[in-house]
Amino acid sequence: MDFSIGLPNTVSGVTRGSLLEWARRADASGFAGVGSLDRLVYANYESLVSLAAAAAVTERVRLSTQVLLVPWRLNAALVAKQVATLQHMSNGRVVLGVAPGGREDDYTASGTTMKGRGDRLAEMIEEMLRIWEGEERGAAGAIGPPLDNVGRPGLLVGGGVEASWRRAAKLADGWTAGGLPPDQFAKAADAVRAAWRDEGREGSPRLTALAYFGLGPTGAQDAAHDLEHYYAWLGGETAAAITGSAATDEDTVRAYAKAFEKAGCDELTFFPTSTDPQQVDLLAEALGLCDRA
Repeated sequence: MDFSIGLPNTVSGVTRGSLLEWARRADASGFAGVGSLDRLVYANYESLVSLAAAAAVTERVRLSTQVLLVPWRLNAALVAKQVATLQHMSNGRVVLGVAPGGREDDYTASGTTMKGRGDRLAEMIEEMLRIWEGEERGAAGAIGPPLDNVGRPGLLVGGGVEASWRRAAKLADGWTAGGLPPDQFAKAADAVRAAWRDEGREGSPRLTALAYFGLGPTGAQDAAHDLEHYYAWLGGETAAAITGSAATDEDTVRAYAKAFEKAGCDELTFFPTSTDPQQVDLLAEALGLCDRA
């Protein structure tokens, strides 16, 4: 199983300096990739822009959205061009995780409705795939940049319901889980594999997951401050449960790694609750990546 680390693009207090140093350290520390989270109505750095910044200061790590909430972006052609540009600039390191999202304020702020967002996501994925394949759209030809030399971005679909598993099997390279514990991940992964077989797909879907972490003397405090605010929209009880699931010591980090690997996960991304780049080093040490780098 691969280990990746999230960028602190949604953590309060993120700055240019902390994000760029975070990406540099991740690239040098043996992580397979860096990831970004996505919200509109929040004081965060935008997901694709954050990955573009990371691409400029890294050479090796994958650049993943976990996940990009595509339907409220409205324009599939523009999203496809943005992602293709990032793929081009990074020499083919992009993995685009997409999902509908569940925050009504994001949709309202974008001038659209949550109704039908799942079907809209599928339509937008199909549109992006055609654009990445080079389908011509006008006198100037295709919507670029061309991806002949770098290949299309990897594509994962997120979501915890049957419709999302079917979308992943029909349209994508696999599925990404949004904060499920290992046992629930294992059950959903079985459902994704079944949907994959029903679609007549060869091979196996790529299956990825995420967890939150905060290490060091202030790790538990950082996790509480960040996650209770970030997930306040779900209510205090749910936000507290998510906060309590964060790995705030090395033993819990390693336990999550072992449990997700046993559950059939191909890549586990730990998302931070602090903007301090030292967290990259602490996580790499907890996972034993320093020995692999």
